[in-house]
Amino acid sequence: MKPEEIDILIKYRLEQARAALDDAKYLFDGNRSPQSIVNRSYYAMFYAALALLQKISKVPSKHSGVISLFDKEFVMKGIFAKDLSKDFHKAFELRQTIDYKIIKPITQDRAKEIWNKAGYFLQDIERYLLGLPR
Repeated sequence: MKPEEIDILIKYRLEQARAALDDAKYLFDGNRSPQSIVNRSYYAMFYAALALLQKISKVPSKHSGVISLFDKEFVMKGIFAKDLSKDFHKAFELRQTIDYKIIKPITQDRAKEIWNKAGYFLQDIERYLLGLPR
């Protein structure tokens, strides 16, 4: 893939991430389902991670592969803080539990916490990709 095509794909993934985060806020502000807020927040993180991995031309096909590669290529090398990885893992696990297992419902406060962490995650990745101080 040509560098300009990679840049276009990175920009597209960041737009997807921003839209998912905006969707989560809209749902939260409308007092909608905490499960939906978590879903959109997780996807904001996922799309941001895809943008980051596109930068190094390594994009796995599974969600768990994206998380693993994010950890290996960026967290273990000290580029991003371990807390970002923990937040990404927690959002993934919570989304999986909500979507595929029977659990007690989560609260709006818990959904807001995930949304806030997703916002920080996206912001940190955007700043990195734009070469801005973090």
